Amino acid sequence: MDAGRVVAAKGLAVEKINCVLPVNSRQIWIGTDKGVVRWTGTEISNLGIPASLGHIQIHAMMLDRDSNVWLGSSGGLLRFNSNGVSHDQNRSHFNSPVTALFEDREGNVWTGGPEGVERLRDSPFVSYSVADGLPSDSNGPVYVDPVGRTWFAPLEGGLYWLVGGKVKKITDAGLTRDVVYSISGRESELWVGRQHGGLTLLRHHGGSFTAKTYTHVDGLAQDSVYAVHQSRDGTVWAGTLSGGVSEFRNGHFTTYTTESGMASNTVTSIAESPDGTMWFATPNGLNAFSNGRWRILTAREGSSLQGVNCLLEDAAGVLWIGSATGLSFLDSGRVLVPRDLPQSLHEQILGIAEDGRGWLWIATSNRVLRVKRDRLLAGGFKDADMREFGLADGLHGTEGVKRDQSVYADQLERIWFSMNRGLSVVDPGRVGAMSTPTLVHIEALSADGSQVDLRGSLHISASRQRITFSYTGLSLSSPEHVQYRYRLDNFDRDWSEPIAARTAIYTNLRPGPYRFRVIASNGDGLWNGLEATFPFEVEPMWWQTWWFRLSGALIASLAILAVYRLRMHQLTQQLNVRFEERLAERTRIAQDLHDTLLQGFISASMQLGVANGQLPADWPAKSIVNDALELMRHVIDEGRNAVRGMRLSSGNSDDLEVAFSRIPQELVVQQATAFKIIVEGQVRPMHPLARDEVYRIGREALVNAFRHSQATSVEVELEYATREFRVLVRDNGCGIDPEVLRLGRDGHWGLSGMSERAHRIGAALKVWSHAGGGTEIELRVPGRVAFQSRPSRRRLAWITRLGSQK
Repeated sequence: MDAGRVVAAKGLAVEKINCVLPVNSRQIWIGTDKGVVRWTGTEISNLGIPASLGHIQIHAMMLDRDSNVWLGSSGGLLRFNSNGVSHDQNRSHFNSPVTALFEDREGNVWTGGPEGVERLRDSPFVSYSVADGLPSDSNGPVYVDPVGRTWFAPLEGGLYWLVGGKVKKITDAGLTRDVVYSISGRESELWVGRQHGGLTLLRHHGGSFTAKTYTHVDGLAQDSVYAVHQSRDGTVWAGTLSGGVSEFRNGHFTTYTTESGMASNTVTSIAESPDGTMWFATPNGLNAFSNGRWRILTAREGSSLQGVNCLLEDAAGVLWIGSATGLSFLDSGRVLVPRDLPQSLHEQILGIAEDGRGWLWIATSNRVLRVKRDRLLAGGFKDADMREFGLADGLHGTEGVKRDQSVYADQLERIWFSMNRGLSVVDPGRVGAMSTPTLVHIEALSADGSQVDLRGSLHISASRQRITFSYTGLSLSSPEHVQYRYRLDNFDRDWSEPIAARTAIYTNLRPGPYRFRVIASNGDGLWNGLEATFPFEVEPMWWQTWWFRLSGALIASLAILAVYRLRMHQLTQQLNVRFEERLAERTRIAQDLHDTLLQGFISASMQLGVANGQLPADWPAKSIVNDALELMRHVIDEGRNAVRGMRLSSGNSDDLEVAFSRIPQELVVQQATAFKIIVEGQVRPMHPLARDEVYRIGREALVNAFRHSQATSVEVELEYATREFRVLVRDNGCGIDPEVLRLGRDGHWGLSGMSERAHRIGAALKVWSHAGGGTEIELRVPGRVAFQSRPSRRRLAWITRLGSQK
C-alpha cells in the first residue's frame, strides 16, 4: 500500500541504504556506504551524528540494553555512547569488516564478518592494563579517594591515579623513585607508606598536590612502612617491615614493638573496630590494642593465625582474617574457621573487601572469589554461596598480589582488585543484574544404547535395563560454570548433588509412571531458571502384570490350601490310627478288669457275705464285717462304672446323650436336682476315642456338680457344629473358690485331669466360676478330631479328591 510509504531521498549522499536503527520514537539512524545519517520524521540530517561516523561504510547497527549504539563497518566494530565513538579492541580481528550484529538474552554482542562469528561478552569485570595507559601490569596497593580518583602503585615503583580512563603520575617527594607499599587517606589527605622513604602525606589543593614526608628522623619507627591506616579520630598508624608500629597523633610519633607487647615487629595489615580497638596483622599472629593495652592472639588460639596477610572489619563488626592457611574470623575473642569451608578458601588469602549486598570479595594466591558472608558465619556452606571469577569474566589474571589493601571497596561499593596482571574493578550490583537464568533442555533419551523418540507419550519396556537421559543448559556467557541437578519422580527422594556432567543414568527401573526433571545454574551459581521435565512410563513384562501376579497369588493360595488339606488328611489318618490303638488298649484293659479284679472283688464279697451270715448277731466284729461288705459293694459299683465308661465306644452315636443322662442314677443323687441335656445341631458320628475322652471330661464335670456344688439345676449342652464339637456343663451351685480354681486342691485331680485329657485330643477347656455364682465348664473339640466324616462342600471337593489321591 502506498498510503504509508514515505520517500526520503533528499539529503542522502548515496541512495543505497545498508541498515536502519530506531534510536527512539522520533529518530532513525540510517547506515550507508558513506556514513550514518539521521531521519527525524520530516528530514534527513547528520545533526547529532559524530563526525567520525560521517564517511565510513556502515553494514550493520544495533542498540544494546545499556543504550550503546554498535556499528559494524568496513573498518571494524565501533561503539557510540555518551563518551563518544570508540573502536572495540576486544575482537581478535580488530580491523576486519563487520557485516552483522546481534545481542543475545544474556547481553553478549555477536559480530559476523568475513572472518567468521565472534562474541563480545558483557563481563562483570573491567580491567586496565598497559594497553589502557597503565605503566605496568603488576600493581600493589589500591585506594579510591572521596572524589573518585583510583590510586594505585606498580610493583616497580611510583604512585599513580586513574580517573575517567586517564592515568596520571605523582612526581612529588621522590615517589617516582620509590616503591609504594600502602595507601590510605581521608577527605583531601592521602597517606603513603614507602619502601625506603618513610611516610608521605599528600594534600590536594585545587589542581595540585603538596607533599610532606616523615622518616625515622621525625620519630617514625622505620623508613620501610608496609601498612598505613588513618583511623576515625584522625590518628595515623604506620606499620613497618621490622621496626614495629608508629602512632602519629597531634604531630608526634609513638612507637610500639615486641617489648611493648606485640607478637612481631613486622606489621602486614591494620584494621579498626567500631569501639576503637586497633588490630594489627603480623607473621606471628594477631595483635589488639585498646585503652593503652596490647593483647596477642597466636596460632595456639586459632589455627589460621600463621602468617596473617590482611584484615577486614565488616559492617556488622566481624573481623575477617586472611592468612597463609586460609580464611577465618574473630568471634567473642576466639579465632574460628568457618564450617564446611571449600578448599579454595584454604589457600593463602591476600585481600578481602565487602560490598553492600552481603558478599565478601577475596583475592587468593590463585583465585578471585565472591563468598556469601552470612553463610560463612552460620556454616552449611554450599556451592551456590560462592562464585569464582576467571579470564572469561573480564580479568586479565587471577593471581593476587601480597600487598596491604590489594582489594578495596570504594564509596560506590565497587570492588577494586590489584592483580599480577592489571587493575580490575567490578560493580556487584551489575553482577546480580547479569544473572540471566540458564535455559535447560532435555536433548535425548536412550534405552540400552538405542535412541528413543521423545515426541508424544513414551512407553519403555521393562526389559530395558539401562535408561540414559542427555540434557544441556544454554548459557552463552559462561558455559563452563553451568552445573546441573536432576531427580526422577517415583524413584529419587531428592535432587542430585550439583554436577557438570550432562547425562543421567538409571538402571533396572520398576514398572510404573516416572517424570525426569533437571535444572541448571547460571554462571553466578544461581538456580533461578525453569526446570525441564519429561514424563514416561516403564511398561511391565508379562510376568510383572497385575493379572499374572493375581493369578500367581491365587495359584499359590490354592496350592497352600491343597497342601494344608493334604496335611490335615494325613494328621487325621494318623490320629485315627492312634485312636484305634488306644480304643483297643482300653477295651482290653476293661475286659481284664472285669474278668480279673472286678470278678475277684465280687467273689470275695460273696464269700465275706456268707461268712457274715454265720456270725452271731452279738459278735463284736459283726459291725466291722458289715462295713467291709459295704465298702466292697461301693468299690464294685465304681469298678463297674469305670469299666462301663471304658467300653462306651461300642455303643451307638447317641451314647454321649444317653451316658450323660445315666450319671445321676449311677451317682444315686439324693437331693432334688433338676437335670437337663440339650442337643443342638445334627448328631454326627464321632471318633470312638475322642467320644470316650469327651465323656470322661463331661462325667468328671457332672460328678463335681452333683457332689460338691449343692446346685438345684444342672444342664449339659451338646452342640454338633460344622467345625467343632462343643460340650457345656452349667450349674447354679456355690461355685469354685478362685484360689482352688487357680492352684487346685491338694489330693484332688479333677480339674487338672480334665485339662490333661482335653490337651491329649487337641481340645480347648475353659472354666468360669465364682463363689455363689455357679460354674460353667466348656469343652471345644476341633471337628477334624471329633467327627469321623465332615460335611462335603462342592467347591472344595476337587481339593479333597486331590488330597485323597496323594
